[in-house]
Amino acid sequence: MLTLTVEKRTGKGAKASSLRRAGMLPGVVYGAHHEATPISIQARAFEKILRKAGEATIVSLDGLGEALPTLIHEVDLDPLTNLPRHVDFYAVTKGEKVEVAIPLSFEGSSPAVEAGANLVKVLHELEVAADPMSLPPNISVDLSVLATIGDRIHAKDLKLPAGVELAVEPDEVIALVQEIVEEKEEVAAPSDLSAIEVEKKGKEEAAADDAPAGVAQST
Repeated sequence: MLTLTVEKRTGKGAKASSLRRAGMLPGVVYGAHHEATPISIQARAFEKILRKAGEATIVSLDGLGEALPTLIHEVDLDPLTNLPRHVDFYAVTKGEKVEVAIPLSFEGSSPAVEAGANLVKVLHELEVAADPMSLPPNISVDLSVLATIGDRIHAKDLKLPAGVELAVEPDEVIALVQEIVEEKEEVAAPSDLSAIEVEKKGKEEAAADDAPAGVAQST
């Protein structure tokens, strides 16, 4: 289990802008059985945890009394730097199921793809419900079952760890193979020179008809 040291935010010094200038990251922790509590964390320490944990790994928070098991629920990123500027932790309770998006790990080779078909990965993570202490870091997807064009892997086909249940429709498509459709190059139609000549001649005749009487037309 990953561990992160946090501090409870109190008083005037808890402004988010002041925290960020000091290398701290503002956040909050809450849960079904935990009152929302403003906290601050070392920004660099959190970034390291985020790279390891994602949003499907228990992170134990130290500094609020007893160690508090949580999940990283939401991270607000700065639109310019793409660095975290606020984080929400969800305090979990052992034995109570939570719904979490688990990353999918695509493994093996599809015979259909090796024969020239196109692999389409419809989902890259899967919503599941599980005891937070039983959450897997990822869920494997075996591509070797995609043998012919049109084959699909559905959510119900995946092997989930004990205690983990689907939180999506069983027939949700995870991946499929389809035929590669080659785009035909459009060939420009050849110019019809005879039509151009006819149009030019017609314009010349019209100009002659519209000329004032007695004015000779140059040829």
